[in-house]
Amino acid sequence: MKTIYLLLLNLTLALSLQAADPGDHGDRTARGGSLSLSQVTAAALANNPAIKETLRKWNAARARIPLAAAWDDPRLGGESRVRRFVDVPPNAFMDQTVSVEQMVPITGKNLARARVAAAEALSAYEEVRRQQLDVIAGARASFFRLANAYEQLEINEKNIVSLKQIADISRSKYEAGTETAANVLVAETDYSKLLEAQRDLERQISDEQAQLNTLMNRDAFAPLGQPATASIKTPELSSAVLRPLVLTQRPEVKIAEAKIDIEQSKLQLARREWIPDPALSVKAQRYNDATQSVSELDAGVSFTVPWVNFRKYAAGIREAGENVGAAEQALDRSQKEALRLLRDQLEKIETLHHHVELFRDKIVPQAQQAFEANRLSYESGKAAFLDWITSQRNLRDVEAMARQHLTDYQIAVAELEAIVGAQFYPLPGAEIETGNGQKGESAKAGAKK
Repeated sequence: MKTIYLLLLNLTLALSLQAADPGDHGDRTARGGSLSLSQVTAAALANNPAIKETLRKWNAARARIPLAAAWDDPRLGGESRVRRFVDVPPNAFMDQTVSVEQMVPITGKNLARARVAAAEALSAYEEVRRQQLDVIAGARASFFRLANAYEQLEINEKNIVSLKQIADISRSKYEAGTETAANVLVAETDYSKLLEAQRDLERQISDEQAQLNTLMNRDAFAPLGQPATASIKTPELSSAVLRPLVLTQRPEVKIAEAKIDIEQSKLQLARREWIPDPALSVKAQRYNDATQSVSELDAGVSFTVPWVNFRKYAAGIREAGENVGAAEQALDRSQKEALRLLRDQLEKIETLHHHVELFRDKIVPQAQQAFEANRLSYESGKAAFLDWITSQRNLRDVEAMARQHLTDYQIAVAELEAIVGAQFYPLPGAEIETGNGQKGESAKAGAKK
């Protein structure tokens, strides 16, 4: 239930964040040279234009509900004699007429249209949730990639220092006549390659900073601090728990369910087209020689005759029925697709988690030991230069790959929320809102009205 309440409070949280100063989060992200994951998430939720766009569309969809439920406007009519070309006895003809006519929706067609509008508003609400989930996942993924780029740059700088030492040692031995020029050139070539990789990493940092600024609706050239250390742990949920959750909370599944409600209401409306809504009218008349303001007051009723157009309305019912069937098939497809994405993501998380642990506990320490052993052996003349430079390359690749696996794992876990459609991790300020769940409930109830 806690997860569901957090889910319902998502939209309220975004609305409350928007009510704050729009530039507040953006200023904090560039302050002090440090960037936190919570700052990025809060700024993206508060300022992202795609979220604001879907919020506007949701409000527009809610505004259509009373329009759809409203009665038709009353019709006011009036007639007045302009000129008569024959002589008539007094009070033989009308000179002025005023009429009022009102369609009375006794069949409830307006209520059926209101249910269609309400289901469309609920679908728009789920679009807001989808956009929020995507923005959160995108901001967190970009944050982790930016942190990874800084870490890779640091690893590259350490390797540059290491290779410079190797090149200096090789050059000294070459000058002493104990090393070949080829080995010196190999070391200097690897050193130059690392300088090239450094420039690529700096460009990657620039790309991720621009991406984060865009998600937070800031200028792409605005400065961003270096990401602080952050990690996301796998939620303690099994596939048995996530399966029903993804089928009940994923926005695409909820939209497909709303589509069924829309088409069922349209089918009900098509069936009611066979029953005409009467139009009640009141007419006030004044005769040509009368002294009264109103000489006669009449009342009447009129309605359309749909029964003579059987093929028209029967075709409408068949069309609506087929659309209901199509919506049901779309729901089934959305559910199957949701389960496929869930399985793939869980398998991806498990695989990346295995890689992270394997590199952290075994491969990286072994590569470090091999490098140190080859360094000592080379300095003492017991190992060849090729062994040392190869171990250095291997260590550089292993450290970079270990850091990349960690980033991929963090991104995969962050993307799990977007796939399932539920929040596993608290949003910035969520602990303030969860004390009163009425806002979250009223936000969703507004879409259902």
